Amino acid sequence: MDTSAPRDTERFDDVLKKIERTRQARRHKFYLRDEKITLSHGSGGKSTHNLIEGVFAPAFSNPLLDPMDDAATFTIEGTGQRMAFTTDTYVVNPLFFPGGDIGKLAVHGTVNDLAMAGAVPLYLSAGFILEEGFLISDLRRIVDSMASAAAEAGVSIVTGDTKVVQRGKADGVFINTAGVGVLRSRWLIGQTRLQPGDKVLLSGPIGDHGIAIMLAREELDIETDVQSDTAPLHSLVASLLEAVGDGVHCLKDPTRGGIATSLNEMALGSEVSIGLDEPAIPIHTGVRGACEILGLDPLTIANEGKLLAIVAPEKADRALAVMREHQSGRESAIIGTVQAEPPGMVFLRTDIGGMRVLDMLVGDPLPRIC
Repeated sequence: MDTSAPRDTERFDDVLKKIERTRQARRHKFYLRDEKITLSHGSGGKSTHNLIEGVFAPAFSNPLLDPMDDAATFTIEGTGQRMAFTTDTYVVNPLFFPGGDIGKLAVHGTVNDLAMAGAVPLYLSAGFILEEGFLISDLRRIVDSMASAAAEAGVSIVTGDTKVVQRGKADGVFINTAGVGVLRSRWLIGQTRLQPGDKVLLSGPIGDHGIAIMLAREELDIETDVQSDTAPLHSLVASLLEAVGDGVHCLKDPTRGGIATSLNEMALGSEVSIGLDEPAIPIHTGVRGACEILGLDPLTIANEGKLLAIVAPEKADRALAVMREHQSGRESAIIGTVQAEPPGMVFLRTDIGGMRVLDMLVGDPLPRIC
């Protein structure tokens, strides 16, 4: 199997050098000081990043894994066909929430990870870990929701597995999905591809999913109509790629850890800096109000139906127009710019004209949101 990426520009060699520097660093640096797993290690933020870099990445390091994108991309030897492959596991609590459920989330999440690689999603697997005593009626509801979500996204669930554990060992049901798709493009897309001057586009208001889960779980007395934004994004990506082609340098859906964590991962991956304009970032009033009451930062709250697109500056206006024409991108906005220095950092220009460093999510204020 040929694991090489297409040599579309001289940037390819720069990408390889960045990946090799990361591999060398993993051989010589210990990222993880924790002795035991905590909930923070599942937050998608800094603790998750440290866990991956300190345990999994050094052990599994290879050219397909090392870019740390949402999906691995590779070429089938002898055919030239480029593919994408991804996997994810869902442990959300509660299983049913405003705007969705664990089944719909499992399909959308895997479809979106493939879409962020620039792929057409084709086939999914579904693995279920069921707890003794779980209601068949609830399982049927979840499975029906998965089937509807898959049909809507134009994918098929073609293989799977079922395991049952003792009562009290699985909290109802956990779902693992994997997916494969065919890449639309011959150019490189990923978080090692950012270049100074690129524009940061966001497809809509942030924080809806995380806040919907928290309010449903904790039954807080906060009056709001916030619903999860869970949705498939592959058709939005298709429109974007068709319109601006290789002007799209990176795509990412900011799930756990929110846009703050996703943009920090990009800045580290491409050894660049990113500057954001806080007034330009769309946030629904209900989400903003709930975050203020609960002391949360909406920039670190999970989303399940939004994407970040890093686009060449000369293509940014066209990209924005195309995204706004799509149902999933009506409220898209240009929220920032990629800068050369200082590498690996994200900055936020605030509403009041100040500047602050925007770090990855620290801790886990919203465990089990996907």
